[in-house]
Amino acid sequence: MARKSMTKEDKKEKKERVRALFAEFDKTKDPKIRDELIKEHMYLPEILAKKYTGRGIEYDDIFQIACIGLILAVDRYDFSRGYEFSSYATPTIIGEIKRYFRDKGWTIKVPRRVQELSKKITNAKNQLMQELGEVPTAKEIADLLEISEEEVIEVMEASKVYQPGSLDISIDSGDDGNELYLSDIIGDEDPTYDRVENLDFIKRELEKYNDIERTIVIERYINRKTQIQIAKELNISQMTVSRIEKRVIREIQKDAREHIGVSK
Repeated sequence: MARKSMTKEDKKEKKERVRALFAEFDKTKDPKIRDELIKEHMYLPEILAKKYTGRGIEYDDIFQIACIGLILAVDRYDFSRGYEFSSYATPTIIGEIKRYFRDKGWTIKVPRRVQELSKKITNAKNQLMQELGEVPTAKEIADLLEISEEEVIEVMEASKVYQPGSLDISIDSGDDGNELYLSDIIGDEDPTYDRVENLDFIKRELEKYNDIERTIVIERYINRKTQIQIAKELNISQMTVSRIEKRVIREIQKDAREHIGVSK
């Protein structure tokens, strides 16, 4: 049975009902209203999670992380600013998904065939270890899965990029008896990485605000204009510019502290 499309009146009624729920939740923090708002917007994690499938992590895992992003968005959303909840929630959900990929995903893009075969090889290896009482050979794994030994070796090598190895792993022992560790032969962390990540965070943060709020922050902190100059350009008072600037910066700083806490 085809799903009946919503009329303009239905959409308007739904929008007003959701806005009323957010207004009530802002006052009461009632968990029942919170649950209703989350349920009302479950389509967002469903849509956004699907965009990240086929990249080495199962859809169900991505969907769960997207739901966490939705919950965070519901808790942080300020309906009084006037912009749509979906506009606020989308970058929040995507940010959680990307963070999960950075923490848990394949470090190098690997073909889906290799990813799926890697799971089968891991299961076969565990099964044979229990049966044989020792680590099985590539040939024994290949025989069990009815694939070639070359495929097993190829996939096992490719799977090494799934999780980065520890920097403390010993890779050699010199003639002088001193151990050589992986951390000794790789370069130092490039400080520009943090700058790129910070810029990405700021860009996502600014998407939460309206045009005037974004303009004030960009003109003040990127174009280095005074509050008076910005006030004239926007045709508002300097006091209004100052008030908006302080509020937005305070909220960005709060989100930044939470962002660091989650990342760490």
